[in-house]
Amino acid sequence: MYRTFKNGDEVGIIELWNAVLKHDPINQTRFRKQIMLDANFDPKGLVVAVRDEKIIGAILAITRKLPMEGTNLESDTGWITFFMVDSGLEREGIGHELIERASAYIQEQGAKKIFFSSYAPNYFLPGIDESRYPSGFAFLQKEGFRRVYSPVAMHRALIDYVYPDIVQALKQEREVEGYTFGKVQDGDFYELIQFANTHFNPDWGRAIREGVLQGLDPSQILVAKKYDQVVGFALFGGYEGIRERFGPFGVANTEQGKGLGKILLHETLHAMKQNSIQGAWFLWTSETSSAGHLYLKNDFKTFRTFHVMVKELTN
Repeated sequence: MYRTFKNGDEVGIIELWNAVLKHDPINQTRFRKQIMLDANFDPKGLVVAVRDEKIIGAILAITRKLPMEGTNLESDTGWITFFMVDSGLEREGIGHELIERASAYIQEQGAKKIFFSSYAPNYFLPGIDESRYPSGFAFLQKEGFRRVYSPVAMHRALIDYVYPDIVQALKQEREVEGYTFGKVQDGDFYELIQFANTHFNPDWGRAIREGVLQGLDPSQILVAKKYDQVVGFALFGGYEGIRERFGPFGVANTEQGKGLGKILLHETLHAMKQNSIQGAWFLWTSETSSAGHLYLKNDFKTFRTFHVMVKELTN
């Protein structure tokens, strides 16, 4: 039978999750924070397949009820953030039925397309990892999803990290020109959050605000300024309180080509090393973007590739 979420299902979903999505296990605390306490969560969008009182499949469909910024609810868009079926019961049509029910829920909310799984703020992965879940990727394609783009996750070891002298010299040059680099101050937060929202995307501003409200130490946020105006920032530990997780990170387009990103990157890595953190990683960038090139030139390595997928809904 298929039904929507009810109290107690989280136990069976987590158990199935850890059995099927082996590369990305989850615990009850993360399930609670990422799903149950998400402002956009609706139990009607969490569909489970049950056999002999055991959950054998699950899928989560999301539509936005709380805007990321202003009043934009992205009403034409829905998201599927995870799906799974007991590996011993594949090819029985369970996954197809879950997709159908999730799609129906999203369509009932007025959406015209579904993404897997580029949902902010509480995504688990940017998209489907074809190398680790080849059957999941093939399944999405069979269900009419197409690849939009393929972000990558990167990692850099910090065990032997030393702040490069060449970057230190570059920083001094920029300081002579009127730039400053330092930890965020309380009076910076309004401008910093607005900068993140307008120059990049509202999820970055949200990550800063909510991170600090949930205990992120402001010393983990580095800011670049030009004559006291924010022109770039970087931070670590802002997502889910994971200290090793780097980002978000960005520099204004008008300030590109001056090495500010390189300086901020190393200021942040140095701060991480000062906090005895032995590695830095993040989930989402493009290898071909300016940021991607910067990471690769500074000893970051790609360790996962994801596919963001989309399906157009028809009446």
